[in-house]
Amino acid sequence: MRIGKTQVVDTFAEAFGMVYTRLIVTAYDEHWLSAATNELCGYGSSVIACDAEVGVERLLPTNESPDGRPAAAVLAFGFSADALAKAISKRVGQCVMTCASTAVFDGLPAAEKRLPLGKTLRYFGDGFQKSKVIGGTRYWRIPVMDGEFFCVETLGIEKGVAGGNIIFQATDQPTALTAARLAIEALAPLPNVIAPFPGGVARSGSKVGSKYKGLSASTSDRNCPTLRGRVDSLVVEGANSVLEIVLDGTSEEAIATGMKATMQAAAIDGVLAIGAGNYGGKLGKFHFHLKDLI
Repeated sequence: MRIGKTQVVDTFAEAFGMVYTRLIVTAYDEHWLSAATNELCGYGSSVIACDAEVGVERLLPTNESPDGRPAAAVLAFGFSADALAKAISKRVGQCVMTCASTAVFDGLPAAEKRLPLGKTLRYFGDGFQKSKVIGGTRYWRIPVMDGEFFCVETLGIEKGVAGGNIIFQATDQPTALTAARLAIEALAPLPNVIAPFPGGVARSGSKVGSKYKGLSASTSDRNCPTLRGRVDSLVVEGANSVLEIVLDGTSEEAIATGMKATMQAAAIDGVLAIGAGNYGGKLGKFHFHLKDLI
């Protein structure tokens, strides 16, 4: 199988069930919106070590903004509702409430299952906080030094999918980086999916386990070009730089669409092969076969 000159390996990506929430963050202008979302999404690449996997889903046009200001939808994924609730409360409290001019709204208003947000953060108001019900939804107005932090009381939570991925092998690092940029740019306009690693790309792909006691994950040695010849390598002849794009989505369809878009965009001259990471189908119930996607 090929996309242009790029070989597509007959393999599959193995993904896992997780829960997710969607926050709508608004701010005075694009500068402060970017400041808030950059902080909110920081240290949110992988739940192997992070409290949540977090990324900007998309920027919202003015007519979709809940208060008419610049707005962004942010998706956050976790292994459990309780873990996600703790992560989001801390992240919003430390990274969004502290950012000048921001407000937070619920991006999943129809969801039956809820996690607390303003319900918890309101106590920062030290008794001066006030609640307000608008259209049947309760919000909290927390006094801060630039006015008020306006925050929805709860966020909806739903089941999602995390860990869809593609791994592409290039002749050199500049080619790999160019392919990565093109792939993430192709992903950006798609709803319901994020790539939570830095710049949307993981250079330190991992495998389960390690020779060192206490490590749950270690370097994906079979995908490391410098280890070709020392391990049962998956790196094709001529490839010297390998990068991975990991996707989290609200559904299987969102992951499949995202994987297809990134595969098509990454298949440029100098990208010799595109594959995916899996664990033999033993750990994740969602399998995305590359041959089906193309």
